[in-house]
Parts: sequence; structure tokens; C-alpha cells
Amino acid sequence: MKLLHIDSSPLAQASVSRQLTAAVVQAWQQANPSGEVVYRDVAAVAPAHLDAELLAVAKFGADQNLTPAQQAERALVDTLVDELLSADVVVIGAPMYNFSIPSQLKSYLDRLAQAGRTFRYTESGPQGLAGGRKVILVSSRGGKYAGTPYEAAMDHQEAYLKAFLGFLGMTDVTIIRAEGIAMGPDAKAGALTAANTQIGDLFVAQAA
Repeated sequence: MKLLHIDSSPLAQASVSRQLTAAVVQAWQQANPSGEVVYRDVAAVAPAHLDAELLAVAKFGADQNLTPAQQAERALVDTLVDELLSADVVVIGAPMYNFSIPSQLKSYLDRLAQAGRTFRYTESGPQGLAGGRKVILVSSRGGKYAGTPYEAAMDHQEAYLKAFLGFLGMTDVTIIRAEGIAMGPDAKAGALTAANTQIGDLFVAQAA
């Protein structure tokens, strides 16, 4: 068993999403003591935003007469896709920034959408090729959105991630959510307690 652990918050030790992804990984390791963890911090080492030069490789698959920057991009895309496809479980830390996700995480995800590897187009529409793995999405939010009238209009974080992952075929998605963390110490503590309780139940059946 192999787990791919992705962090995207630039807040280091002050990050709630990092604290919770670490707890998820620890719980998985307790249930899978011989399992392998691959870690990628897309905030500390952020993929570049796609410009015209990189886009030719990252999205259109150019592989000949590449510039040095394009050669590096081709190697990065292959590495990131290989990491994803070799994982049985994927843990993604995704804080909400201005109703969406960190741009570093978006740049990472842009590399995963590779025609012929993680999805393909068919006569009946797109088909995801990266299914068969479990995704645990750790969502942290300063405000409270889940179940409110604001959620449908303003959630471009969890909704986007589920849509993107689903496009690649990854539909087995569990969300660990800590929201309201900017609404005072009591709200933050309550959110963390609820999230950690949910994490504690994630792999109980597997461990047993």
C-alpha cells in the first residue's frame, strides 16, 4: 500500500490543513504499518504557473524540440502523474483562500490532467483513468459554509476539487472539514475536535 500526501498551505506550522493531513497520514500508518508514504509540499516547492512555453508541454503534450524549461516541465509532469497513479490513497490538504484553493495547488493539479494517462476523450464523452484509489480531502476554512445558503454560490474549493478529481475518475472522496477556524478560539477548537474525531474513524475497520 502506498499513500500520496499533498500539502498546499504556505503557513507552515500555523496551518490547520497541514496539522490535519499529518493526523490523517499518522492514522493510515497505524492501520498500514508496512505502507509507504510519498510526500509532496506544493507550497514549499511550487510548480510554476503555466505560461505559453510550459503550456505546450503540460496541456498539449509537446515532446520534441523542447527548450530547457520545457524539458524540465516534461519531467515534472511525468513525475507528478507517476506519483498519483502509483498511490492507493491520496491525502490532499486544501485550505480555502478567497472561496477557492491556493494557486500553488491549482498549478499542481494542472499537471495531473494528462490526456491518455489520467483521462481520455471517448465518443460518449470524457472518461477518467485514475480511478480505483481513495482520496481524503482535508478542507480548512476560516468561515462556515457547509449547509448554508452561501455554500452553493461561494464554495469554489471543495466543489472544484471534487469535480476535478471526478473528471480524472477519482470518485471515492472523503472530506475532513474544519471550518470556522477564523471565528474565534472556541470555534477553532471545536472545528479541530470534530475533524480529529472524524480522522480517528477513518481507518478503524481497516486496522481491525
